[in-house]
Amino acid sequence: MTLVLLRNGRIVGARDPGIDPATPHDLLVAGERVVAIARALDLVGAPVHEVDLAGRQVIPGFVDAHVHLTGGGGEAGFATRVPRVEPTTLARSGVTTAVGVLGTDGVTRTMRDLVATTLALREAGLSAWCYTGSYGVPVVTLTGSIKDDIVFVDPILGVGELALSDHRSSQPTFDELVRIASDAYVAGLTANKAGVLHLHLGDGARGLELVRRALATTELPARVFHPTHLNRNRRLFAEAKALAAESPPERRPAFDLTAFPDDGDPEVVSAAAAALDWIGAGLPATHLTVSSDGGGCLPTFDHDGRMVAMDVGTPATLFDTLRTLVRAGIPLGAALPLFCANPARVLGLDRPERGGKGAIALGAHADLIVVDEALAPWAVMARGRWIVREDEAR
Repeated sequence: MTLVLLRNGRIVGARDPGIDPATPHDLLVAGERVVAIARALDLVGAPVHEVDLAGRQVIPGFVDAHVHLTGGGGEAGFATRVPRVEPTTLARSGVTTAVGVLGTDGVTRTMRDLVATTLALREAGLSAWCYTGSYGVPVVTLTGSIKDDIVFVDPILGVGELALSDHRSSQPTFDELVRIASDAYVAGLTANKAGVLHLHLGDGARGLELVRRALATTELPARVFHPTHLNRNRRLFAEAKALAAESPPERRPAFDLTAFPDDGDPEVVSAAAAALDWIGAGLPATHLTVSSDGGGCLPTFDHDGRMVAMDVGTPATLFDTLRTLVRAGIPLGAALPLFCANPARVLGLDRPERGGKGAIALGAHADLIVVDEALAPWAVMARGRWIVREDEAR
């Protein structure tokens, strides 16, 4: 087993609140996991590879809850299909744990390919999971059953991204939505998984209406629902804020912001601006996550539903968002949970058997980002293995 000793790193995002982020620490990695953290570690006689971090900050790897691993698009013909996301693209962006979605296309993009691509990412050294389904109802599955997919297929954590309030959705009814959420929840209990329903929200006027109704009238735990793209327009984001404010803690779901690239659209609220607004309004940051929509098609449609322009999501926007938050005065340690601990908790990936994702901790997977003074990734380690080192992909 290879031992890696990282010396003189300032650890931010540790699960142990007693670790001072301003004080350099040594961190020992054995195999895939962190096995020791101390002000100074002396290893006598043990073969170890040492790396002096020279006071650089060490933060947890990002948990990206929404990546089109097999590529998105196809909304203006076959030539608009976006290529798959490469492992080095994720790693250079600080993503050490990715969760894959199909999106609009559940026909030419298949669950077989998504699961295979998820497993290939694991072989490349990253951690990866996925959802079953796409935008549509009935839910596209691998086995023919939502419950069987979640219970018997290891990488599948829940259902997603099911589309609501969007002209590309299958216009699901309330009863259909609740039945899918119930299947995800019960299967999650059976398999000790999150059983989450990850929901794509479009620009439609109905917004979060069905989610609000489900929270108010069903017995399903609020944690089952994880709506995303809530900052896609100002009206939807205001509705999400109102729902978070009026919901008692036990009926408050997690809300996901998308780190959209800046295209100059005044209606889009950037993920950083949305997070600052959320925190400034006194809403609980523990119920907020940020994902990239990496590899997804970001289309613009005319009034007839024809795509007239498109961009492509990239995981690199996660670091852009983090830097903006820090420059705006949010301490790094307070901003990191939106990208790390919160999505890990929502997806059940903070559990020890899944690597204790989302924080730097003894016994957890060594998913680490070493950042430079500009808060850019200098090195990335995933499950104890260097994926990027001094900006060179391994």
